[in-house]
Amino acid sequence: MGITRQQALDCFASDDLIGIGMEADAVRRRLHPEGVVSYIIDRNINYTNFCTEYCTFCAFYRPLKGKQAAEGYILDFETIYAKIAETEEMGGTGVLMQGGIHPDLKIDWFESLFRGIKDRFPNIWLHCLSASEILAIAEYSELSLRDTIMRLRDAGLQSIPGGGAEILDDDVRKRIARLKCRTEDWVSVHRTAHELGMRTTATMMFGVGETMEQRVNHFEVVRRLQEETGGFTAFIPWSFQPNNTALGGRGWEEATSVEYLKTLAISRMMLDNIENVQSSWVTQGLKVLQMGLRFGGNDVGSVMLEENVVKAAGTANCTTEEELRRVIRDAGFKPVQRDTLYTTLFLN
Repeated sequence: MGITRQQALDCFASDDLIGIGMEADAVRRRLHPEGVVSYIIDRNINYTNFCTEYCTFCAFYRPLKGKQAAEGYILDFETIYAKIAETEEMGGTGVLMQGGIHPDLKIDWFESLFRGIKDRFPNIWLHCLSASEILAIAEYSELSLRDTIMRLRDAGLQSIPGGGAEILDDDVRKRIARLKCRTEDWVSVHRTAHELGMRTTATMMFGVGETMEQRVNHFEVVRRLQEETGGFTAFIPWSFQPNNTALGGRGWEEATSVEYLKTLAISRMMLDNIENVQSSWVTQGLKVLQMGLRFGGNDVGSVMLEENVVKAAGTANCTTEEELRRVIRDAGFKPVQRDTLYTTLFLN
């Protein structure tokens, strides 16, 4: 049983960062006594940067109308196929595909895309679409949520990322993304996917002015759904990147490394019913990522052959498979390449 709500709040209020890290590391050792840390080789493909939701924390997506519309795009299928072919050539095993909310992209478009990918690349795992995108596809296609996910699954979608969670507290969501789906909507997408036999991940973007109580609210939402369905493979927290965003322009500052490590550790202690917790290099850099492996993290995410959304917010961290393996070894672990469902591919 993970720590209680009050214990989590006490940890957030505590100055004993090392003690909190040691407690989280003990949970990590209990769940992963083999002493390995995993990573994946995949690619993030953003099929469109048009979006109707205008989230104040986003620097990537463009409105459908107005002076910025000329900067928008929708990738054609051949461009997407070429990106996936390159991913396979570089040892990648999957793609994480997400985009903005576009009213013209209905269920038929995604079914054609996914079937085209699986016909050409049967070994590539499709880990695609945030809860917000799936809800929009259902609305624009006049389908139920369940039928939408079933049709996407039957066309080739294999798992769903946790994107769009931000902070699962509606007061925060209304403030930073007033048009985005609410907490219960996000939960409904993941619950429905789990009921249909699909696995998903849970994410958290913190540092947008939320209280510690609201962060713990997020943990509790995720923990309750995992208790109900067991469908989450991993929890992935990262910090808000303020550059080039409307929210950043209001004076928000990026979360510190100490705040990141504390949040990572508390998530590991509270969400002990989720097997994997990811330490992030994309927002934190490799040195903080390495420390995160002693604050509860057992996975370092993706080598990420392509990433656009965080980069648009001014963060330009990058790495290679060789460098990630070195960082993992230097932290005292054995590096393991995995697939999207955290199955080991090989160990050396």
